[in-house]
Amino acid sequence: MLEIDIGGKKVQLDFPEIKARFVLTGIVIVFIAVGLLTSFYTVQADEHGVVLRFGKYEKTEEPGLHFKLPFFIDRVEKVEVLRQMKQEFGFGTRGNTNPNQYSGDSDQEQEKKMVTGDLNAARVEWVVQYRIGKPKEYLFNVRNADDTLRHASESVMREVVGDRTVDEVITIGRQEIESESFRKLQSLVNKYEMGISIDQVQLKNVKPPLEVEESFNEVNRAEQERATAVNVANGEYNKKIPKARGEAERAVSVAEGYATKRVNEAEGDATRFEALLKAYQEAPEVTRRRMYLETMQEVMPLLERKIIMDEAGQQILPLLQLNQGGVQR
Repeated sequence: MLEIDIGGKKVQLDFPEIKARFVLTGIVIVFIAVGLLTSFYTVQADEHGVVLRFGKYEKTEEPGLHFKLPFFIDRVEKVEVLRQMKQEFGFGTRGNTNPNQYSGDSDQEQEKKMVTGDLNAARVEWVVQYRIGKPKEYLFNVRNADDTLRHASESVMREVVGDRTVDEVITIGRQEIESESFRKLQSLVNKYEMGISIDQVQLKNVKPPLEVEESFNEVNRAEQERATAVNVANGEYNKKIPKARGEAERAVSVAEGYATKRVNEAEGDATRFEALLKAYQEAPEVTRRRMYLETMQEVMPLLERKIIMDEAGQQILPLLQLNQGGVQR
């Protein structure tokens, strides 16, 4: 018992009572602090917050600052909806943050071994890229969506590879395998309502078994050399043939032009002859003289020396200046 003089008045304090009051005040302060700290949360820009009330789905919140019921009545699961994630099959990238990105080292070799439709073996490595589109379905419709996706992807890939020959799987059929695997995997994910959207299925390394890999590579090299030779031959063909065709077309065009020219000249000559004949029939003497004069006009300039004599001339030799050119009259 403690006795204190306050303003001339003595007050007696009981230590157990003081201690109880301090404890009660501390409990109240802690209670209030816990309530404040557990009554709000922040959702980042690339996340959605799934609110659970007593473990049951309540709502999905967008990015930002939000309030919830305190004292862990509401619990928030944050799901990265904008981040593109991937799963690797048959190989693994070290240092990733996704525990489901690749299987253990001991399972990788077994994971990549597949049997093709013609009962041959192949080693297939591939990658699945995906996003979480519906957080509620992703969290609650399946026990572990990422693990389920791994099993679904492996099942689909084995089915698609099993429908094709080993040559299609390793060489010419890669793009078709990727497209078909993408469609089937997205259909299976939608059927399970996993809340996942598949972005891409991509084949990485596709190889034959180790025992025959060297022989297969030699065959591929031979195929590539053959393809190169065919491409070179096609290049020469494409270079020579168009040139020959162009020259042939040019020769044909020249011939056709010459033929058209000759036909037109013949038709012109025929037309001129008919006109001349008609003029001759109408005036024979005049036409005959005109034709004579026109002919002489064309012929005379072609002669080097011309001697024109009078019919009555008697002495010819004195008039012939044989050492000079020109015309003498």
